[in-house]
Amino acid sequence: MKSWVFLNVLFVAALALTHVEEEEEEETMRTMMRTQERSFLQSLGLPSRPRPAAGPGGRVPAALWRMFGGRSGGDGGGVQGGEPCVVSEYGVRGNIVRYVQDQGRFVSGWGSQDCVEKHLFFNMSVLQPVEQLSLARLEVQFQWGVLRAPEFFLGHRALDVSLYKVVRATLRGASHEANRRLLLSQSVVLGPEPTALTLDLTSLAETWRKAGRNYGLVLALQPQDTDPEEELLPFRPANTPPLPPVSVPPPEVHATLVTVSLNPDQCRSRRRRSAVHLPVTPSNVCKPRRLYIDFKDVGWQDWIIAPQGYLANYCHGECPFPLSESLNGTNHAILQTLVHSLDPRGTPQPCCVPIRLSPISMLYYDNNDNVVLRHYQDMVVDECGCR
Repeated sequence: MKSWVFLNVLFVAALALTHVEEEEEEETMRTMMRTQERSFLQSLGLPSRPRPAAGPGGRVPAALWRMFGGRSGGDGGGVQGGEPCVVSEYGVRGNIVRYVQDQGRFVSGWGSQDCVEKHLFFNMSVLQPVEQLSLARLEVQFQWGVLRAPEFFLGHRALDVSLYKVVRATLRGASHEANRRLLLSQSVVLGPEPTALTLDLTSLAETWRKAGRNYGLVLALQPQDTDPEEELLPFRPANTPPLPPVSVPPPEVHATLVTVSLNPDQCRSRRRRSAVHLPVTPSNVCKPRRLYIDFKDVGWQDWIIAPQGYLANYCHGECPFPLSESLNGTNHAILQTLVHSLDPRGTPQPCCVPIRLSPISMLYYDNNDNVVLRHYQDMVVDECGCR
């Protein structure tokens, strides 16, 4: 009886030990996965995994979709043509395009009653220190609404637009004008469709990257020849609660800083990449094998906008003696296979490894909900060899 109880105790203890070992293995695997994810995010310049407020269905600028489609062929299969380290749409070198969102606010009490001012602020810390800024272009889109029927817009209506850079913080009670420098002043004719303004701010944006130098911009909007009966609605940012219904939709002001930068550590390839065709060779010989990575499988579909997945491939197979030219063996690998044929136990075969990789284009959200287009190196295995 005692022996039976003892065996039961041993059996239960063995089960418990097995369960503990399985839990430890699972925890080890989770730790390894978190480490790999962190390494990949750091290569994208992301301190942590993005949690976009907009979600996977958020609005992506049409220009970025066009650029992504031109580089990936629309299928996420990699850089299909052109130079991956040049953004031809803007005529500058770079492998990262960001749409940095305005984080400023509307300012009350500045200027006259019919003048509206908005503070524009763009967080330049989203660029990694290693990145070389090639372009920073301000894009402002706004629409003017009045308490009048839409037919009002059939006539001409002009707006004075002034843009200032803020050179220092303003102390309480001091004049704001003393801390501004005019960058742009022009008149714009408004209609029922949004009107856009663009301005190159590359030099200024480079200054903003230095600590304590980014005070932003001030955008001043004032209608010309205001008729007292045509009351100007207050401009408001897109994320504020809607105004009471009127005959013309409430106006909005959207400001974005489009930046193009070059990360020299991740922009080496100068080749034009074409579609990869996996070679037809004996199945046991070293060659690229098909591997499709679906970002949904790794739980990244909420911050990677496109592609949803891509053909990554991997290398697998033997490096038999004698090494043929198609196996892309080095002199060292050729000699190693020779020695392996003489002493299989003492000398292993060369390894089947990637020898040529290519980039893909990725469209994703960063940690500040900015939309980023990036050409990411070494993502697709094009060719394998024995090393």
